[in-house]
Amino acid sequence: MMITCPNCGSLRTRPLHRGRKTGAGLGMTAGSVGGLTGALSGAESGALVGAWAGPVGLTLGSLAGAVFGGLMGGTAGGITGARLGSELDNRVLDNHECQACGHTFRP
Repeated sequence: MMITCPNCGSLRTRPLHRGRKTGAGLGMTAGSVGGLTGALSGAESGALVGAWAGPVGLTLGSLAGAVFGGLMGGTAGGITGARLGSELDNRVLDNHECQACGHTFRP
């Protein structure tokens, strides 16, 4: 669907995705912080799994569990934040910009 500028009628418009970008960044940050909490339990779980391999397995299991917990938290937070930001783009923010006159608008 072609979106025209309500100011000048140009077809040269582009979406800005400000809400999605901001939401993804904030969500990823919050998810990573939450993931650090999960990383502690992940490190404990990894240590239990790696304990049968001795001290090296204990260390590697703890590290792998912590990294996995942080990555999963950051990913989940980023996806959730991007979805919320997309809804803000569609319903609240002036998400399109005319490349001919610079006017920003909501379609």
